[in-house]
Amino acid sequence: MRYLLLGAVLLASVAARAQHTLSILVKDDQTKQSIAGVTAYINELKRGAAADSSGHIQFNLPTGKYEIKFSMVGYLPQEKTFVLPLKNIEPVIEVYLEPMAGELAEVVVQTNRTNQNRSDVPTRIEALPAEELDEKSTMRPGDIKMLLGEITGVHVQAASAVSGTASFRIQGLDSRYTQLLQDGLPIYDGFSGGLSLVQVSPLNLKQAEIIKGSASTLYGGGAIAGLVNLITKTPGAKPELTLLLNQNSAKGTDASGFYSQQWTHAGTTIFSSYNYNGAYDPGNTGFSAVPKTNRFTLAPKVFLKPGNRDQLWFGVNLMHEDRLGGDMQVINGHADNQHQYFERNLSDRLSTQFSYTHKLDSNNQLNFKNTIGYFYRTIGEPQFLFKGDQLSSYTEANYVRNGKIASWVAGADIWTDHLSQPDRSVDLSYSRNTYGVFAQNTFKPTKWLAVESGIRLDENSPSSASSNGLFLLPRVNTLFTLDEHWSSRVGGGLGYKMPDIFNDDAEEQGYRYLQPLNIGATKAERSAGANADVNYKGAVGDAFLQVNHLFFLTKVNDPLILQNNAFINAPGYLISKGAETNIKLLMDELGIYLGYTYTDVQRHFNGLSSAQTLTPKHQLNADLTYEVENSFRAGVEGFYTGSQILDSGTTGRDYWTFGLLVQKMWKHFIIFINAENLTDQRQSKWGTIYTGSVSNPVFKNIYAPLDGRVINAGVIIKLLNNK
Repeated sequence: MRYLLLGAVLLASVAARAQHTLSILVKDDQTKQSIAGVTAYINELKRGAAADSSGHIQFNLPTGKYEIKFSMVGYLPQEKTFVLPLKNIEPVIEVYLEPMAGELAEVVVQTNRTNQNRSDVPTRIEALPAEELDEKSTMRPGDIKMLLGEITGVHVQAASAVSGTASFRIQGLDSRYTQLLQDGLPIYDGFSGGLSLVQVSPLNLKQAEIIKGSASTLYGGGAIAGLVNLITKTPGAKPELTLLLNQNSAKGTDASGFYSQQWTHAGTTIFSSYNYNGAYDPGNTGFSAVPKTNRFTLAPKVFLKPGNRDQLWFGVNLMHEDRLGGDMQVINGHADNQHQYFERNLSDRLSTQFSYTHKLDSNNQLNFKNTIGYFYRTIGEPQFLFKGDQLSSYTEANYVRNGKIASWVAGADIWTDHLSQPDRSVDLSYSRNTYGVFAQNTFKPTKWLAVESGIRLDENSPSSASSNGLFLLPRVNTLFTLDEHWSSRVGGGLGYKMPDIFNDDAEEQGYRYLQPLNIGATKAERSAGANADVNYKGAVGDAFLQVNHLFFLTKVNDPLILQNNAFINAPGYLISKGAETNIKLLMDELGIYLGYTYTDVQRHFNGLSSAQTLTPKHQLNADLTYEVENSFRAGVEGFYTGSQILDSGTTGRDYWTFGLLVQKMWKHFIIFINAENLTDQRQSKWGTIYTGSVSNPVFKNIYAPLDGRVINAGVIIKLLNNK
């Protein structure tokens, strides 16, 4: 009997020590795709494992009950209980992780030419993906002022008190130091860039990419402060037809439509919009805070893929706008001897874009791109009329090689820019050509280090000895990836800007009394800039935290200033320095976003230092959102703008604005309501916005909103939905 008992004990002991194989496949709950790198941890055994490249995890465990915690950056942690041996014998058990709301898959950026994931690029590129652009398009469907103005480190500055025109500054530098691109092509530059912010509708955008700091290697010397690349939608696997209708309390109506279709070897997208606004004066100043505007836009594109190695697309952008601001009586057709003041902008924009790619093999490709743009604008004021025709072009050919350790981009480009300005006693016409060659290398010898270095050589004509039309522009950026949570980027480069009268100061003056540029006596503006950031991302309990802190410094020598109606080089330099902090916290359906910008721009002229006007040192934005994916979204946001020094030497007051957005989504239908500036902050509340008489007003600097509280509501109808 004792031998039987001993045998039973031995059998029980063997059974207790029996090893069981537990095979798990981890997948994304939404895409159903496997996830590599997921960590699985058994706390009681102090054992862990990571999913391989195919998402598989395997444990060899004794009989028993185990709790396994699965975690991955960007996904909600999940705990699963397993009892071994398994009752139902399955070769592989599938575990699904839910992505955190607002934490998207890694964004592929196009601005670096190599189409890499943003986290792998040494250059610091911020990207607004389609989901954020969809949200912004319901807040202000007629332009991208709000889209850019809510980005940390970017400040939108009014260029006119009555016409609604605006420019944007990156890290405190004038807009002439920033390039605005569409699909990597400069279609808003020089004279044609003056109205760009208020003439671009966001419905057909799928991504916006922002580089802050020198981006000269690939995009030329004008990208001193950085660049913004607006990337339009391409045809998807399924056809899409989306309509947007919007009405706001400031007498504005917007109607936009987007259609896309992909066939076997061809595809198309068609975007069109009509934007109307009646003249609006909420402060009863007698002048329009929002001008009377009629704008029509049409932008068709054709995509072709004749073979496995070749693809191309061709697009046309057509826009017409009539913008009338000024005295409300004049706008309404009741001008008299006293009420005469107006500002009228008539503009037409026609541009073509072409892109061709030939893949030599899986790692090498040749690219060719071209854009030709025609821009016509008249600016009319009492007893003054300015007319200008701009014909410009950009052509580029480049070679791209993507390797495991080293990647290359090399190419050449040609810019042409010609402005004719007839029928004026003072002729502001000009012609300029720029010829450039560039090369950029990205070297990644280890997982923790990547170095991006590049150089560009530009020759400009016409130029003079003092302008120095030949420029050599080096640039270096380094990415340190310490682990899955911590990373840092450090970089900098040189830049330049050829003398140009079409800038923020000229736009604010309306080109009245402006004198032509003295090319022979005017130097190019030269710059040197550097930035460094520290990034953290990781799970904090059941939440996901992402923190980014950036330091920046840019020096511009011989900056252009307006003096006695003529642009000349200032006797000295200006320095922009500061820091940005962004914090994102995601918890299930709740998202919290905080952003702070400190900007200090100092002018050092004639040995004296002074702060740059219309540049707030402190800006803060906060956003709280609640979203049930594809069902409901609500958000509240607040923006603080610090005090600004004005041209008069006085200081404009600081202010807060608040907004509220609610959206309800169905498969083919979205309704939305949005309120901006709920506390009705208006500069006209704090004092008069002009001096002089009603018939001949001299407007003060506009540093705060004039339109006050604006509520808009509308619908998005998705007749065909590609999702």
